[in-house]
Amino acid sequence: MKIYHNPRCSKSRQGVAILEEAKVNFETIKYLDTPVSVEELNEIIKMLGISPIDLVRKNEAIWKENFKGKNLTDSEIVTAMIENPKLIERPIVINNGKAVIGRPPENIKTLL
Repeated sequence: MKIYHNPRCSKSRQGVAILEEAKVNFETIKYLDTPVSVEELNEIIKMLGISPIDLVRKNEAIWKENFKGKNLTDSEIVTAMIENPKLIERPIVINNGKAVIGRPPENIKTLL
């Protein structure tokens, strides 16, 4: 089990707390410190069963200033998230080839 975590995010901290309360073993990936690869992000998107745009935090200043309103391909959206990891929605939890976005954090319980 893995959680892609941003310690500064309250939802992400709640996600870690849910996993700790469940007493499951999990790996914490601080994706702002250790960026994900294009391949890894594409695999996460596939496991989530969503389009890349659905993983973007559209209220981030980086998105509004540089990408909002532009007609971007999925590949360009993935590249934007790789180059600006703050744009990736969080937390993301993966278990046995399935993934959820922990918004709301209770979504994580579906993987336990």
